[in-house]
Amino acid sequence: MRQLIHWRVSDSSTLKEVRQSRSFPLWAVFPIILLAVIAAHGPLLRLPYYWDEAGYYIPAAYDFFRTGSLIPFSTLSNAHPPLPSIYLAVAWKVFGFSPLVTRVGMCFVAAAALTATWRLAIVTTGKQFVAAATTGLTAIYPVFFAQSSLAHADVFAAAGTLWAIVFLLSERSSGIWLAVGCFSLAALSKETAIVTPLAVAGWELWLAIRSRLGKRLYRAAALCMPIAPLNLWYVYHWRKTGFIFGNPEYLRYNATATLTPLRVLIAFAHRLLHITAHMNLFVPVLLMLACMLLPPLKEDDGIVRPRVSFEVQGLFYVVILANLALFSILGGALLTRYLLPLYPLMILLCVNTFRRRVKQWPALVALSAVAFIAGLFVNPPYRFAPEDNLAYRDVILLHQAAIADILQHYPHSVVLTAWPATDELSKPELGYVKQPIPVVAIDNFSFSDIQRAKQMADAYTAAFVFSTKYDSPHLPFSLGRRNEVLDMRFFGFHHDLTPAVIARILDGSVTWRAERKGQWAAVLHFNRPQEAQLLER
Repeated sequence: MRQLIHWRVSDSSTLKEVRQSRSFPLWAVFPIILLAVIAAHGPLLRLPYYWDEAGYYIPAAYDFFRTGSLIPFSTLSNAHPPLPSIYLAVAWKVFGFSPLVTRVGMCFVAAAALTATWRLAIVTTGKQFVAAATTGLTAIYPVFFAQSSLAHADVFAAAGTLWAIVFLLSERSSGIWLAVGCFSLAALSKETAIVTPLAVAGWELWLAIRSRLGKRLYRAAALCMPIAPLNLWYVYHWRKTGFIFGNPEYLRYNATATLTPLRVLIAFAHRLLHITAHMNLFVPVLLMLACMLLPPLKEDDGIVRPRVSFEVQGLFYVVILANLALFSILGGALLTRYLLPLYPLMILLCVNTFRRRVKQWPALVALSAVAFIAGLFVNPPYRFAPEDNLAYRDVILLHQAAIADILQHYPHSVVLTAWPATDELSKPELGYVKQPIPVVAIDNFSFSDIQRAKQMADAYTAAFVFSTKYDSPHLPFSLGRRNEVLDMRFFGFHHDLTPAVIARILDGSVTWRAERKGQWAAVLHFNRPQEAQLLER
């Protein structure tokens, strides 16, 4: 039986080019990538915090920054590991607490992930042009670009995971332990990142059984070690809060309520689309499939242009499938940022296939780049999370404008609204207000919740309503009523009422309204006796 290769490039010409690639060292690559990332995100760096940033990650880091508590108390603890909070708190301590410092700090982490992408392409293909194209496409892919300056744990997990894969493929004897260290950092950033080292450990174990190589057993055992620091964190969290995996409602939403077989199957179908088609990723994927119908080209010396080795491809597919499976089972929301480490792997496979089989392969890279840039600015004709492209900026600008209107015209009001605006109005550290504004909270702006709000009419004098779900206004793409019912049942989908309808139900008037690319926000006013009482005070 042919002895399996240890996930290294075996072609001698490729090894030679890999060695030659060291003439452009990582210490020179990283600053170039960092400056490019910061420059590209320049208009976004001063934006206040958005959605899950405002709901968990910034409050958790801010609590640690102020008090040194690893367990957040200004928001419900979700048992997320503390590394992002520590990183942000250190950045704030050194440079000051502001969205600019936060977002530049996140650009550093994104640049580290992109540098790993560069190195991974060099190690697996030996071609600096392939590395540059892969890194560039990853950087502008809408999901990765949008997440690169947002304070989410997924960027940390992506950087740690990608560097771990680089070290797994390293020829250095210490590579396995550097990989273990990076996997540990990824798991201490986002607990679900533990799936990758465990999946790779299972892959190594299978290869050990097949090839009867004791060294693979050693590697499999080592790759299980990142679970130890994660378990220590959970023990600490349990000792401090009485809960291992966060508050019961969080655990129910993200784990126990997601285990219905039909939901898992539907979620997996969504995940397959996320990794092959979402945000115009279908362009390079379809181009890759088309290229595979062509014979491979030869170099000038007559050697066939090499593929990414089957052993490395096997590793990539194990990582991809393990993550798709995990995030089909866990996670109440089908957020694409959970798959952030997978996109560079897919893009690398596409780019190397372009080069291997098409002489004018840079044209295919350019076509993919155009598709990605378009995806940044043009919303797709189906429902998606605004954080998947620059639509999140539209949400922030709408919320800023609505809150500014409330501050100007109804500064003493109690405001009816839903999350995350409840936090935006009540927590000045999020960047929307200087002083807290009292709020009355509802879950969303569906008919049932507005009816509930009507029963509390005496508790508020103004309302800040907004689109909590994106629906394409121009090219609606729907799979029918049955699919919508399933989305409502399994993924929390609902229809927001329009501002005019909400005002009519609550006996108020729309005093301000704005819309940006299918998303909207509005301010409603009600003539309540409470407002006169507040003004008298």
